[in-house]
Amino acid sequence: MDKPFNIDEYRRQRLGFDEVIYGASKSVSLLSELLKEYTKRNENVLVTKLQRKKAKALLKKNKTAFYDVESGIFMLTPVAILNKTKKVGIISAGSSDIGVANETYYTLAYMGVGSEIIHDVGVAGLQRLLDKLEDLRAFEVLIVIAGFEGALPTVVAGLLPQPIIAVPTSVGYGTAKKGETALQAMLTSCANGISVVNIDNGYGAAMSAFRILNQNKK
Repeated sequence: MDKPFNIDEYRRQRLGFDEVIYGASKSVSLLSELLKEYTKRNENVLVTKLQRKKAKALLKKNKTAFYDVESGIFMLTPVAILNKTKKVGIISAGSSDIGVANETYYTLAYMGVGSEIIHDVGVAGLQRLLDKLEDLRAFEVLIVIAGFEGALPTVVAGLLPQPIIAVPTSVGYGTAKKGETALQAMLTSCANGISVVNIDNGYGAAMSAFRILNQNKK
């Protein structure tokens, strides 16, 4: 029987980055087979949205692997991120958004891009953001993560000139509708030039930033 997967070996040649595994819908058995394949090749791999129970089983088999509980990010080998220049600012509206912020951070680290998370500076206490403005000007790209009414990316884009990637999160009561309200707000923002990714898609935001930075190198 053929393997139930077909690794895209030439993605780096085409796009500048390797294939990434979406873990949420895959079984432990399938993930184990995939990880064995990467281990044979002596290659690292990034797995996103991996549930804690699956991660626990995989960590038993892969002793040097890394797993972040908040984000569901898993890597066969931890990546060195301490000495990288911080090119991306990750702005988180509230502490409830930490999982998506971490997913963004670790994805960028895996891609070789240094970043910094600025936690809990949402519009409910706008002075917290204003206090960080000068620090935020140093980054080349800003990723802004918010739930509830999703207003933070509009505010940031009205104050700072960098490319803005907005990430709605599934945080909020009632009519927040698991992130749909924030998504619609970001898509209809009056601030110019905001890019918006899907709900809770920190990985997608990180990859958008990676592509922007790669273009800036040329």
